[in-house]
Amino acid sequence: MTPLDLIHIQDLRLFAHVGVLDHERRDGQWFRLDITLGLDLSGSAKTDELTTTADYSVAVRALQNLVRTFCCHTIERFSEEVFEVLERLYGPLPIHLTLQKCDPPIPGFTGSVAIERWRRWPNLPSI
Repeated sequence: MTPLDLIHIQDLRLFAHVGVLDHERRDGQWFRLDITLGLDLSGSAKTDELTTTADYSVAVRALQNLVRTFCCHTIERFSEEVFEVLERLYGPLPIHLTLQKCDPPIPGFTGSVAIERWRRWPNLPSI
C-alpha cells in the first residue's frame, strides 16, 4: 500500500460572497480554511523536485481566484467548490477541510461557525 503522507495548508483567509442573507453575498465576509491533502511524498523527499509533489502555492492561488467571482448561500456549497478546485489541480486524492465563517451575523453570538468535510479519506478518525 502507498504511504499516506500529508500536506497541510492552514489558516488560509478568504474574503468570499457566501451567506443566506443578501448582504452577506453582496458585501462578502471573511472565511478561514484549513486543508489537508493526503498523498505519497516519498518521491519529492528523495528527489527534491517540485514536480513530484502537490505544489501547495498553486492551490492557494486557485482558491484566492475562486472567491473573486464565486457566490452562494451556504458554506456547505462553498466547501464543495473548494473540493472541486483541488481535484482539478491534483486529481482524486484524499482531502480533508475545515471551513470557518469567521463572524456569522447572528444577533448576540460572538463566535464562529465551521464545517468539516472529508473526501476519499482511507481511515476517518474517531470523533
